[in-house]
Amino acid sequence: MNLKKLFFLFWTCMAVGAIATTVTGAVMQWTDPSFGFLGFKVAGFNAAMMALVGTMIGAFSQMGFFAYLILNYIALSIFRKKYLWNAFQAYTTVFCVFGLGYMLYSKREVLSSYLFLIIPTALVLSTLVVCYFKVTQTNRSAFIPTAFLMFTVTFIEAWPAMSDGNANTPGIIFMFVPLFVCNAYQIMMLHRVLKNNQTTESAQEAKTVV
Repeated sequence: MNLKKLFFLFWTCMAVGAIATTVTGAVMQWTDPSFGFLGFKVAGFNAAMMALVGTMIGAFSQMGFFAYLILNYIALSIFRKKYLWNAFQAYTTVFCVFGLGYMLYSKREVLSSYLFLIIPTALVLSTLVVCYFKVTQTNRSAFIPTAFLMFTVTFIEAWPAMSDGNANTPGIIFMFVPLFVCNAYQIMMLHRVLKNNQTTESAQEAKTVV
């Protein structure tokens, strides 16, 4: 990993965040005309503002992503055995599934009645889809780390939208979807970036030998 690769992930993740946020916001505004910064009548302004918010969400997602990579590096040096760290991640992910459901259930009076079932279920199913593609493109050992990132890290990143006293259903959805998309983009790009970097280094070494 070098600065060029990091910069590529940075600006592309922000672009993905902008697109995901704009699309999510447009769908939500279409279903609920009151959703948006100034209502449905100024859709162009809303789209621009949502895209701007999306770039910030993308940057926030990338901070969480690299924080996880650092955590993964430190945890492996502490646990010493990879299967212990994976077991801890698996346990934490299962705990967060129920934790997310309970957190939304405790706010059922101000949120949608079945949101505590819909969001955790949707997030679990979406996480399994991402894990499937990650495993097919890399190896089976990537399943648990990917699941941890896609569910637990996304849950932590979206925490402010749920813990706020003014938490509402549109705001929670508006936060979860772009974060999940950005995290999925980054985890699916990671092995490609690292593979390309290793290929470049191998080519440079071959030139040096020749």
